[in-house]
Amino acid sequence: MNIELARFNMIEQQIRPWDVLDFGVLELLAVVKREDFVPLAYKALAFVDTEVPLPGGQCMLAPKVEARLLQELAVRKHERVLEIGAGSGYMAALLAHKAQHVTTLEIDPALAVAAAANLRAAAVMNVTVTTADGAKGLPAEAPFDVIVLSGSVPKVPEALLAQLKVGGRLVAIVGQEPVMRAMLITHRGEHGFESTVLFDTMAQRLQGFEEPTRFHF
Repeated sequence: MNIELARFNMIEQQIRPWDVLDFGVLELLAVVKREDFVPLAYKALAFVDTEVPLPGGQCMLAPKVEARLLQELAVRKHERVLEIGAGSGYMAALLAHKAQHVTTLEIDPALAVAAAANLRAAAVMNVTVTTADGAKGLPAEAPFDVIVLSGSVPKVPEALLAQLKVGGRLVAIVGQEPVMRAMLITHRGEHGFESTVLFDTMAQRLQGFEEPTRFHF
């Protein structure tokens, strides 16, 4: 496989048509080697328009979803980012190039070790990988400028919203199959939280987030 051609085609055929036009984001996708964060058994899927399976039943988000979330967040160099769901470490690597520091929480200890190894191998130094339940966030280090949920949740926990700075942004894929929506939530201070629907999509559920109770009569 011609890796550079596959990367180029991913950017031009999957990501640009999904309204990802920010030059900084497109350049980053060309620089950060996605294939280095994909498990060996799935290297052939590194640039395919699909979620890539990870150990423990988790997945990497599809490339166009990662790119669109990154664009909508507009992370700046002075900002501190909290990611929920480290996965392979790829989204943390993308965020790290934009932010001052990224802390990424992973509930699966084996995935956390793998993500940290991938980030070290890619020489990404401003990311801390922590094994923790992401649904609780990281109150000891809050508030954060940006919070990213790298997977889907039934709803955004209040605990995470409470850890967002005034002016801070949170992105999450929210809902139930077959309809989920990527949401951008901005903390407006005394005016509360402003929610914007970005796009409809589907994504693997993050571990540790409670499903709503279903009543049976």
